[in-house]
Amino acid sequence: MKKRSSFSIRLLLLLTGSLYFYSCSRDTTISETSVSIDLQQSGAPIQKYIYGQFIEHLGQCIYQGIWAEMLLDRKFYFPITDDYAPWEMANERFWGDSSLLEYPYLGSSPWQVIGAASSVSMDKQKPFVGEQTPVITVANRKTGIRQNQLSVIADQKYEGRIVLAGEESLLPISVQLESAEGQMETVSINEISSESQTYSFEVTPSFTHDSTSLNIFSEGSGSLRIGTISLMPADNIKGWRADVVDLLRELNSPIYRWPGGNFVSGYNWRDGIGERDKRPPRKNPAWKGIEHNDVGIHEYMELMELIDAEPFIAVNTGLGTVLEVAEEIEYCNGATDTEMGKMRAVNGHPEPYEVKWWAVGNEMYGDWQLGHMPLSEYVIKHNNMAEAILEVDPDAKLIGVGHVGEWSETMLRNSAEHMDLLSEHIYATGSKDPAQHIGLVANQIKDVAEAHRKYRDSIPGLEQKDIRIAMDEWNYWYGDYVFGELGVRYYHQDALGIAKGLHEYFRNSDLFFMANYAQTVNVIGCIKTTPTAAGFATTGLPLKLYRQHFGSIPVKVNADSTDLDMVAAINKDQTFVTLAIINEKAKKQEIIFNFGGGRIENDGKQWLIQHNDLKAYNLPGKPPAVKIEETNISLKGNRLEVQPYAIHLIRLGINEFY
Repeated sequence: MKKRSSFSIRLLLLLTGSLYFYSCSRDTTISETSVSIDLQQSGAPIQKYIYGQFIEHLGQCIYQGIWAEMLLDRKFYFPITDDYAPWEMANERFWGDSSLLEYPYLGSSPWQVIGAASSVSMDKQKPFVGEQTPVITVANRKTGIRQNQLSVIADQKYEGRIVLAGEESLLPISVQLESAEGQMETVSINEISSESQTYSFEVTPSFTHDSTSLNIFSEGSGSLRIGTISLMPADNIKGWRADVVDLLRELNSPIYRWPGGNFVSGYNWRDGIGERDKRPPRKNPAWKGIEHNDVGIHEYMELMELIDAEPFIAVNTGLGTVLEVAEEIEYCNGATDTEMGKMRAVNGHPEPYEVKWWAVGNEMYGDWQLGHMPLSEYVIKHNNMAEAILEVDPDAKLIGVGHVGEWSETMLRNSAEHMDLLSEHIYATGSKDPAQHIGLVANQIKDVAEAHRKYRDSIPGLEQKDIRIAMDEWNYWYGDYVFGELGVRYYHQDALGIAKGLHEYFRNSDLFFMANYAQTVNVIGCIKTTPTAAGFATTGLPLKLYRQHFGSIPVKVNADSTDLDMVAAINKDQTFVTLAIINEKAKKQEIIFNFGGGRIENDGKQWLIQHNDLKAYNLPGKPPAVKIEETNISLKGNRLEVQPYAIHLIRLGINEFY
């Protein structure tokens, strides 16, 4: 046998020692948890409204999110000047901690002058819409306006309309898409009138580019007035983005709260009805940016119809009046022989919308809220609003403004006869500790439930009135604004936390009637978009998974370990049981199940959301890093191996109850 060199022996000893140290420092054991599920011990049914959503006129939730309009400030809220500098940088302190958040927002006109300086002026005397209309003086040279940084896709058709007035000597008017490399597609408008007229156009670029300009110009002579202009992908569905509508259908939320949020306390619903191009642009009353009023009651109701969801409209109890709110209810639900119902019919919808759910105000307890007032005054205003609403529509379901503590308790003591549900809002501002972070939302939900149980014990008659909770805003809210104002990026750890929050709703199904994840798109949203793509953020995955597959009757779960968060439910017909397990740990675990009160099939379906990196995230238009995987499963010996950092949802058939 060949003798080993001393170097080889030393190397062998070093490698052996390293392997021994690695095997000792790495936890290779799989802990076991015994879980009993009693199918005979059931709780209050889980309401479908727990899977609700919330969309607000804020940031890129509706505009540059769900709504298909590509152009910013299409009605010229900002004056067009020679000083083209549309974007400003926000520097805000995040309310949850001392972090400084920076994000761009539109601070002046996004329209750039084409041609000579001072060729564009703003007419404030006879504006087409809003307070001003651009007038372009053309003197036999290319002159007009352009909007930059648009994203287009080759061979995709885009449709638009433009409101113009001017002299025939201006013709033709060119509407042109131009890429940063100089590629162009041009449409000519060959007629014009001295009175404002709307002209439709279509353009199909031969190029794909994220830095494309829309140019509007003439090379003739005269004064060209542009009332407004619109540009959308031609596959839009009644003005809504087709790709986002597809995701909303997949999310399958049963109800959407709208239009706010803080926004509603400064919003006049009349601004959002009538001819869309004639609705006035406004400064967003609560947030940055412009409210185009392109999306109002009619558009919102069309979206609800498209995605088969119920409307849930918040009314303005901030700066709004009782009369204004009563007229809004009549506009939505009144017959055509009422004043407001007749107006709705003139605006294109003769049949009443039959809106059932109404939020009577938003966060009126906060001094940040427009129209904020002392609690003693607000109770009176709420009751007056409620009485006015019910006089118009006795079948309306009203949700009052709550806030755990004195505010909620006072509302329940003094306004329980004037509401069906009481709203609460929670936001988790994140933690650097992963275990703590994942539990933040669920812990707040639990705190709200405990507070309301105490109210039921201490307020006479409240238990019998059964005023349940509408958690009509809930989510994580922390980190950088990657997707515009409040456009938080979500990670795998947030998906685990949202699932854990759902579990807490299920455990308190006797109290929580409704919950509305805030907000659906971009703005702390479970769906994220770019101008040309859309996809689910990590938090959207458990929301759609549980909505699609979790049972509706919660049943008792007992476990001998707290390492896993588990809930179980059967369906209404008692044909299957679903088990949802969250493993917040970095190692696998094994569950040994015991099913009491029934005989369960061993074979079933499993849906898994898992990633080894808690900071994994999804990007719209890219293959998702975190996704739902569906497989067949067999529980051999009633055992299940649970993956690290995972959400398991399992469905097993029930053969019989006993």
